[in-house]
Amino acid sequence: MQPLAAWLVARPQNAVLCLAATLLLPVLQIFSGIFMVLLVLKHGVRLAVIEGAVAGALLICVALVASVPAMQVVNAMSSIWLPAVLIGVILRVTRSITLTMQVSALIAAVATLTFYGLVGDLVAYWKPVSTVLLDWARENNLHEQAQLMETQPARTADMLTMAVVLASWMLYAVYMLFGYRLFTALPGEMPNYGRFSDLNFGRVIALVMAAMSVLAFVIGATWLQSTAFVLFAVFWLQGLAVVHWMHADGRLPLLVVIVTYVLMPILHVFLLLALAILGYTDAWFRYRRTASAH
Repeated sequence: MQPLAAWLVARPQNAVLCLAATLLLPVLQIFSGIFMVLLVLKHGVRLAVIEGAVAGALLICVALVASVPAMQVVNAMSSIWLPAVLIGVILRVTRSITLTMQVSALIAAVATLTFYGLVGDLVAYWKPVSTVLLDWARENNLHEQAQLMETQPARTADMLTMAVVLASWMLYAVYMLFGYRLFTALPGEMPNYGRFSDLNFGRVIALVMAAMSVLAFVIGATWLQSTAFVLFAVFWLQGLAVVHWMHADGRLPLLVVIVTYVLMPILHVFLLLALAILGYTDAWFRYRRTASAH
């Protein structure tokens, strides 16, 4: 990836070509976001936006020639490049991956609250998606899940809302972390924005999450409960950072780190919850600081 990153930032036309090519295929779109963060960090916001605009114009022309709706290109640009530019700007301003991720967690919480505020009827909003999921669950003999979706549509709508917010947040976190990693790998670029293994969302966000959870239980507000869960779930990334720190400190073999990543697609929810618990408790008890002191 380092030679590709060096080639991409060498000339504006390389960046335009690479952005356009990676936005075409869904499989490569994650790289498009990563490359946009790299361009923002290397070239600055103005040039990165210009390169993105030229790449977008090129794709729109291709779409028109191929009789493909141009709005598909516009939607892809707005959902991938705009968040990548935003998170790249935040990283350039804060010069800290920890502070950038803290800001992104707060943005995810605000996005959840905003979604609940703007969408009056979540069940009706998610009806098309829940119908598809219900049919899929029945076809795969997932009777308990199907029954849950059928008998508790409100809960299903809440879960879909949280899932979309968290999936988007995790995707943007990947943009930032890998874009920054490529940036530091470029010749002559050695900015000290912190290490991923030192990532800490902090006690303030942990306290806000705890306060929201208690308040949601007292007043029975599902929108507040969902927001609290989103804030809790982001701590899985801090839990993963603790695993990386323990390996870097010689406390865990590399095999454990590899197994953690291998098990993610298999255990997904269970492993992410375990990492979230590890990360959340680390925010309060600071395992890494305590271990370093001994």
